[in-house]
Order: sequence, then structure tokens, then C-alpha cells
Amino acid sequence: MEPIRPDFAGASIAGIIPALLGARPAAWLPVPADGAESVVLLVLDGLGWAQIEAHRGLLPNISAMQGSAITSVAPSTTATALTSITTGLTPIEHGVLGYRVREEDDVLNILSWRTDQGSRPPEPEAFQRHAAFMGREVPVVTKSEFRTTGFTRAHLGGARLEGWSTVAVLVEQCARLALTDPLVYAYYPGVDAVAHEYGLNDDRYFAELRFADRLVGWILESLPASTALLITADHGQVEVGRDGWLETGSLAKYIELQAGEGRFRHLYAKQGGAADLAGAARAEFGDQAWVFTRSELINDGWFGEGRPTPSAGRRIGDVVLAAKDRWAFTDPSLRREAQLISAHGSLTEDEMFVPLLGARGLR
Repeated sequence: MEPIRPDFAGASIAGIIPALLGARPAAWLPVPADGAESVVLLVLDGLGWAQIEAHRGLLPNISAMQGSAITSVAPSTTATALTSITTGLTPIEHGVLGYRVREEDDVLNILSWRTDQGSRPPEPEAFQRHAAFMGREVPVVTKSEFRTTGFTRAHLGGARLEGWSTVAVLVEQCARLALTDPLVYAYYPGVDAVAHEYGLNDDRYFAELRFADRLVGWILESLPASTALLITADHGQVEVGRDGWLETGSLAKYIELQAGEGRFRHLYAKQGGAADLAGAARAEFGDQAWVFTRSELINDGWFGEGRPTPSAGRRIGDVVLAAKDRWAFTDPSLRREAQLISAHGSLTEDEMFVPLLGARGLR
């Protein structure tokens, strides 16, 4: 098994917004977007291409759409991937390099915008300085409770937020805004939340897939034929289960701090111990993970071409464990993470390939 590289030069989630706004070639966008008077881009958090392929019988509306798979980014996790979608930038450019990242001597949880040890978190606009949607005022249809979060400020800076409290409101917001705005961005988190809690082989997960497909159908029924609906996702999923979580205690003598997520674990070495940590990690977990050093990740372009800013560079672990198969790696400071039944973040096909599908409205 080889890790999947993000296709930053071609069809990846980081290129969708620039392509829709005419800033880069758009030939790889789904045909229904061509000539559309407006486009609604719906992000179905956690719905990977492999999940669609495995459950097409549950997804008649999605299966009828035109398009194909594109790549996510590395790491294939919500904080990083949504920031790449909205800014049109690679992770090395925007600097949101994981769900939890080192910030000075603490660890910042990007989604909650809190630090592990209670130190004051950075201002979101200073942490991630790039405007969403290339500085255009694009309306964003997201859950009302997300309006004022630090992560919203970090990855949706400058956007016009239009909240939804129920799915019916999400549908109506998309339909109303598509009449006046050439691009509408919408976000639905249900598939990811249910997969984490129940895994990919549970009736509650199958019910959520059917519901997400109905959501797509309802939006299509609300849109005129002059509007295209595109759907994508930030990442896919891997079933880890309760017994797929591996302890990293054997490396503890080399590690000062851990961050990232279970399937893309950033390990920060004690001073002067990076090489020893890399060697020990390869010896201990080389069968369960692709083991990268910070320089390998940067020099080989896994986060995009170029060099990170000094602050972003410090967010990358001295060593990263990118999980293979169904494994994940525990962080002693975040034990509850091992309760997740499905997870993501690594470079497998199931996590890295996501849909980019389109259809015209039916109204």
C-alpha cells in the first residue's frame, strides 16, 4: 500500500473555489457547473468516495450526479481540509496543519479553539491570515452555533454567514441565496458525526447516509435549472473500532508533546532527540504507519509546495505517524479520542478520495 498524494496541481479540494471563481482552469469541475448562473457548493463532512461506492443503493440522488473523485489534503482532517476548501490554499500556505497543533508550549484544539493547558489561544485571524473565497463576499450556510467560534473566524474570515438551525432552513437558505449570489457555500456535518460515534457498519450510519442523500434531493428540488449544485467532502473515513488504537508509550522517553489526530499523530521530540525519535518510531510502528520526519513532509510537498512560515513550521511534529490500514495512535493527553469508532487524517485511499459531483436544480 502506498500513501495517496494530494493532487494540488490538479483536482483537489484546494482547487474547487479558485476554479469556480475563475482563478484557475476549471475543466475538471462537473459538467453541470459549466454555464450555470449560480453554484451551490455543499460540503458533506466525512463522506468519502469509498463510502459512496460501497453504498450507492442508499444514495440514489448522489449516485445520479455527474463527476468523479478528487483528492483531499494532508492531513485529511476537518480543520485542515475545510480551510483549504474555503481559502483555496494548500495546508503549507494557510498553516492549519491538523485538528490539534502545537502552539508555543501548549496544544491548540482548532475546532474548540481551546488549549490543553489553559493558556490564552491566539487570535484566529492572526493564526490563519488568509481571507476565505479569495476575498469575495460569499454567503456561507452553516450551523448557527458555529457563527462565533474561533475556527469559523479562522477559516471563514470575510465571509457572510447565514446560519441554519434545522435542515429545512439549510435548504431554504441555499435556495434563497442562489437567486442573488453567483456562489453559495453550505456545510452539513452529520455524516462525520455519526461515523465517529457509531462507525461505518451500523444501521444508524446507514440511516444517516440515506438522510444526507435526501438532503441533496431536497436542495436540488429547491433550485432552478439555471443553478448547479456541487457536492464534495473534506475527507473520508476508516473504521478503527475499539481495538484499533495503539499506545505510543514505547516512544515516551523521546517525546515532549503530542498533537494531531489518531491517524496523523504529530510527535514533538525532546530537545536534540528528533533523529532518535524517528528511528524508534520506524522500528516500533513501521508496519502500522508511514513514518515521516518534518523535513520529509515539507521537502516532499505533502502539505503543498514551498516552505511554511516559522510559526506554521513549528506546528509540524518532528515525527508524524500516518496510520495505515485500520490503526490509530493514542495521545495520553486526549484519552477520549480513542472512543471514536471511525477516524480519519491519514493518507489511505478511503480517507484521501472524496467526491466532486454536480447536478442542475429541478425546480
